[in-house]
Amino acid sequence: MTRDRFIGAIDQGTTSTRFVIFDQNGKLITWHQMEFEQHYTHPGWVEHDPYDILASVDTCIEHAVRKLGLMGYDASNIECVGITNQRETTVAWDSETGHPLCPAIVWSDNRTSHTVQELSNQSHLPKEQQGIEALRDICGLPITTYFSAVKLKWMLDHVPEVKEAHENNRLQFGTIDTWLIYNLTGGVDNGGVLVTDVTNASRTMLMDINTLTWSEKAINFFGFGGLKLAKIVPSSSVYGKISSGSLQNVPISGCLGDQQSALVGQKCFHTGDAKNTYGTGCFMLFNTGNKPVFSKNGLLSTVAYQFDGQPPTYALEGSVAVAGSSIQWLRDNMGIIDNAQQINELASKVKSTAGVYFVTAFSGLFAPYWRNDARGTICGLTQFTKREHIARATLEAVCYQSRAILEAMNKDAEHPLRSLKVDGGVSNSDVCMQIQADVLNIEVDRPEMRETTALGAAIAAGLAMGIWKSIDDLQHVNEDGRTTFVSKISDRKREKMYGGWKEAIERSFGWADVLGQTSDTEDEDYY
Repeated sequence: MTRDRFIGAIDQGTTSTRFVIFDQNGKLITWHQMEFEQHYTHPGWVEHDPYDILASVDTCIEHAVRKLGLMGYDASNIECVGITNQRETTVAWDSETGHPLCPAIVWSDNRTSHTVQELSNQSHLPKEQQGIEALRDICGLPITTYFSAVKLKWMLDHVPEVKEAHENNRLQFGTIDTWLIYNLTGGVDNGGVLVTDVTNASRTMLMDINTLTWSEKAINFFGFGGLKLAKIVPSSSVYGKISSGSLQNVPISGCLGDQQSALVGQKCFHTGDAKNTYGTGCFMLFNTGNKPVFSKNGLLSTVAYQFDGQPPTYALEGSVAVAGSSIQWLRDNMGIIDNAQQINELASKVKSTAGVYFVTAFSGLFAPYWRNDARGTICGLTQFTKREHIARATLEAVCYQSRAILEAMNKDAEHPLRSLKVDGGVSNSDVCMQIQADVLNIEVDRPEMRETTALGAAIAAGLAMGIWKSIDDLQHVNEDGRTTFVSKISDRKREKMYGGWKEAIERSFGWADVLGQTSDTEDEDYY
């Protein structure tokens, strides 16, 4: 009999971690998931304990392997592991002890508003090196609270332990992929491997997107001279072997930031292919081919993926800070729903929001607005408003923000998008996906198996190990049971709905300044 060949995928997300096992046909065999604690210590702050993240990965691996055993297989069937991770989340640790120096600052954290202002207004620099666009020609990104280098700058300015480690040449900086690979391959005591793949490196603001190397100009711009940086590697390559546990000696051979991994998992390998992932945030990526396209409409230029021995593929990206996390907010903070699935039940009970718009700008607005001063705003409330309308307005908010990104992509791209592949937790909602098709007026294409982020990491790992020889071998993967949503409303209604959203967006601007919640100089002695 032919031996079953399995690939494991670590999917380390913002609020939970999964370990998913696929076979050589891309079929999901089993998986395990667990949430871990979110720390909201101040308004706009979001932190993780790096050890919680590492522990969640270990736990998910062991439970999934145990489930695999109950199915009659063995851990030895898993030939390799890929990693996909929340991007931009920043970890600083002591290179001699391996211990984190402070909590990880999460990608959606907004404490660095003043840091952004200071970096954008460095009067001692030439005029062309000032403003939020100062580094875009190098890294493809504006200077905002989103990206890793800005978060590390805040750490150096506000956390004495980080500053001291830097001065003593003991500061190791990394994104979550680096932290995981380093510890899974042995850590400080057993020669842990220090690498980051091109997709994650492209989110730090420190990598030259044209050469795929660390940029001395960018490093000096942030004042990071002497900083220890991981080696930049392709997204599909053997990095090292897991040092302990049920998967000891299994190679880690794939790594992608979560949104790029979903692009690979949706098999968007051709220029013009696009996908939208509805997770904690919402992220639309558009494959632009082998050269970066620099947006003139508020989008990000990023590396989509690079398979070993091949040139990189680039993408335009539009990022929405809040998608699934707004549903979590309705559940945990407001008590409007008891579980995430209930939002569909409520939203389906009404045909509209009755004029209610919910701008979910809990930590500002990302693309294409880039407004750190925006805050969550609910407009159009009347005595008629019920929780069903709030539920539907929450789903509509995700869809309206996706339309704003799609419009920006159509302006930057040579050809407008005709179809959008979707995945992520919120895409499970038929109500939301129908609203998305209505708002966009293009086909929304959803696969039956929606663990596409994990699948992308598995594809990268499997390609490196020869489980698939090339992307041509992937044509049959995850093609069964796809659902297509098409618009069911008139152009007039669509534009009226979207017009109301644009009015609501305007009303969300400036609230952070009014409330005094953008300061990152308050509570400087927090740590």
